[in-house]
Amino acid sequence: MQLIFDFPVVPRFCFENFVVCGGNKTAYQFAQRIASGSDAENLLYIYGPEGSGKTHLLTALSSTIDGRYFSFRDADALYGKSYGSEGPSRLAEHFAGAKALILDDLDLLPDRQELRVELWELFNAFYSSGRKIAISGLTPPKELPHLDGHLTSRLLWGLVARMDVSDDESRRMILKKLAEDRQMTLPDEVIDEMLLKARRDIPSLVYALETINRTAIATKRKVSLRLAKEIFKSN
Repeated sequence: MQLIFDFPVVPRFCFENFVVCGGNKTAYQFAQRIASGSDAENLLYIYGPEGSGKTHLLTALSSTIDGRYFSFRDADALYGKSYGSEGPSRLAEHFAGAKALILDDLDLLPDRQELRVELWELFNAFYSSGRKIAISGLTPPKELPHLDGHLTSRLLWGLVARMDVSDDESRRMILKKLAEDRQMTLPDEVIDEMLLKARRDIPSLVYALETINRTAIATKRKVSLRLAKEIFKSN
């Protein structure tokens, strides 16, 4: 039986607690290049499925280079009912004075021509001034919906990397690192039980880990296979 744990988890996103594995190593190295400023490259696009660490990596990069972050999940909240209305671009206002442009979830860009124009103009303003740009989406640039063709081409000019942590080795590495960050001893047999009983995407596994950890603390028990089995059975 596959279980989903619904309570939210808000980890502290930084490079130090980002788990580097085979599926995200290239994206991590590219982000480090952008952060270091050691070369002329100033544009990064990363893509991959939900839970692959795109937001973590973008947030870590944004903090390092003093950038400003925005996810297109929040487009409706930013614009309200004022899409296409007269006045300055809400997107441009959000990034006014920013040293770097960090855009998450580009695949969720609303299908509105005026927003495509705003995004293209904003991208050009940062790119032409040499400021750093990092963007994420679910798919490669050419497969992104509702995107201006010129912007698709520009994204391919920079560094492009896929992120994928869907293999069990990567999942185990991430869970062990998260447990270490929480000063939590996590036996391999408990990880085996999590991979068997919880949904195998990273957010669901993190929720499961948090559930086990909180239960162990609340009941003053050590994290064990028996405790994990009890938790999964009750859910």
